Amino acid sequence: MLDQKRVFDALREEGVTFFTGVPDSYLNGFCNYALQNCAERNVIAANEGNAIALAAGHYFATRELPLVYMQNSGMGNAVNPLASLVDEHVYAVPMLLLIGWRGRPGSGDWPQHELQGEITCGLLELLHIPYAILEDDDEKFARTLKTAVASCAADRRPYALIAPKGVMAGEKGNNRDETYPMSREEAIETILEQLPADTIYSATTGRATREIFFLRKRRGEGGEHDFLNVGSMGHASSVALGIALARPERKVVCLDGDSAAIMHLGAMTMASKVSAPNFLHVVLNNGAHESVGGQPSAGQLIDFTRIAEACGYETIGAPVTDRAGLIQALKSLSGARRAAFLDVRIHKGLSGKLPPLDFSHREAIDGLMDTLNS
Repeated sequence: MLDQKRVFDALREEGVTFFTGVPDSYLNGFCNYALQNCAERNVIAANEGNAIALAAGHYFATRELPLVYMQNSGMGNAVNPLASLVDEHVYAVPMLLLIGWRGRPGSGDWPQHELQGEITCGLLELLHIPYAILEDDDEKFARTLKTAVASCAADRRPYALIAPKGVMAGEKGNNRDETYPMSREEAIETILEQLPADTIYSATTGRATREIFFLRKRRGEGGEHDFLNVGSMGHASSVALGIALARPERKVVCLDGDSAAIMHLGAMTMASKVSAPNFLHVVLNNGAHESVGGQPSAGQLIDFTRIAEACGYETIGAPVTDRAGLIQALKSLSGARRAAFLDVRIHKGLSGKLPPLDFSHREAIDGLMDTLNS
């Protein structure tokens, strides 16, 4: 892996000192170094498009070259501002894009990363963005960076640095935080225990999908009531709402994460436009991008409950902070007359006992569809 101090020294020498983006496990070393050493010049964004726009604003105000970091799965969020804001035919905004390359052809990554990995370079080419694939060599990185910065200066357009697995790696910062007593696993199991057995669940990208999958196995239950949103971060609640609207006789629960909910916060406004009293939106809120390294989110800095109320959800008026409160909240919202919402505060920290989530996506979704259409 690259020496991150040397990486940031090289960036500083080239005048790159402002960073924004969405953390990625393949960029964990970079993200953690920026968090620890560039706190006032590093903005963890809500989503990748947000980061592109922040970087553009920084360039407009300073003429300094910014860097935007993301996993390649986030390129979809970035396409609109890359094509219609920073493109050389619009406002011609130069910036470095540091992109973690999940699903690189031949790497044997998970199915949800395969297509994105295959099209990563082609998508940059369609956007007319030059790129280089980084290697695990500090001297080569410095030379590649000089080429990238020179290209940005000459052409006033972005330049992408693609990071394969291991090149920008580092230790994950998932130290347990005891601020709140419940873990994510305990919160999910409590919900499974309290709600009807035929409840449909949509679990968000990352740990929630793995934990409900293995909780089902431990409880001797099948997964035919669960949608595991292994990709498309931020969209689990919309999938759940779509199911709830089509099957009003079924209880439908979204097990969301704070970072995922923030990524597409606009989805929450749908509660004001539709009638779905069978829908419960639960945000398992640990204030972190936990699955990719534990970098902080805005989850525990904002008031999700008041946001939800303003969007049309029924709430209990405050976050839930322990198991007893969660049980009582589920009872209180059982007779909700419209879509309901819970902010469940949990502590940070990963369970080390969960193996990778290896299952047949097609079999899983066909099983859920059979359940919903039986």
